[in-house]
Amino acid sequence: MTYFVVFLGLCFVLGGLAVASNPSPYYGVVGLVLASVAGCGWLLSLGVSFVSLVLFIVYLGGMLVVFVYSVSLAADPF
Repeated sequence: MTYFVVFLGLCFVLGGLAVASNPSPYYGVVGLVLASVAGCGWLLSLGVSFVSLVLFIVYLGGMLVVFVYSVSLAADPF
């Protein structure tokens, strides 16, 4: 179990680095999803499943809406 928690922490840090270091929003959102899933898994391992579910739905849902909006603005030629 300890190795799994360390693995989730490592995935969380790597996902955060992926969001911060990628200039393309397409690859940045992959890091965002990885960090969000790893963070929620980490909270699940601590036993706070409701907080993990709320964090996943609210944070990831809100950020994906912002991602879709920014991609649609970047693709618009006018």
